[in-house]
Amino acid sequence: MAELFIPTLHTFAMNNIFTGSSGLFRFRAKPNVVMATPKEVDFDQSSIHAEFWHGLFCYEKSTMEGERTFPMTEEGRLAMKQWLEENI
Repeated sequence: MAELFIPTLHTFAMNNIFTGSSGLFRFRAKPNVVMATPKEVDFDQSSIHAEFWHGLFCYEKSTMEGERTFPMTEEGRLAMKQWLEENI
């Protein structure tokens, strides 16, 4: 099974969308960041929404084959990685 690279929680906490691939497997992870203060992320209320598809085309031109939302925690990040790797 291929191992996917998933960035650190800090990347998602900065409201960055991440896309990746392995062969024809493609995925997109989009954070939903909730701020506790103007400078502090509320990790308990924040989440990461992941979607995947297989094919040659970009996200906007593809039909999603699966989607799931994970908590924005290290455990949630690892669960997202495992879920994506199971669908390669």
